[in-house]
Amino acid sequence: MIIQEAGADTHLTTRIDRMHSRDRAGLIVFVTVLWCTMVFALVTIWPYISLPAIRIILTVACGLVLVFNTAAIVAMLRHYHEDKHFIYGLDLKHLDEMRRRRR
Repeated sequence: MIIQEAGADTHLTTRIDRMHSRDRAGLIVFVTVLWCTMVFALVTIWPYISLPAIRIILTVACGLVLVFNTAAIVAMLRHYHEDKHFIYGLDLKHLDEMRRRRR
């Protein structure tokens, strides 16, 4: 019985690690796309901005959006890593229960 529980715990830990890795990869892609999009938008509209003050305001605003969004996602990743067994364990428990009910 104890061996069975140890195997189930190992399987759950593997599933949690896999789910966390997918979320982490998705967030890294999201941040990369966000940075590329914001820089592209800024570079694209740059020639149409004639006032230097507006250029400064847009650059600072773009930088703040990027810094705050990146910091929030890094903090979320850190929190997910610290509590991943609770967060993902609960998700997997609910997913398994939904699969059992469908059968």
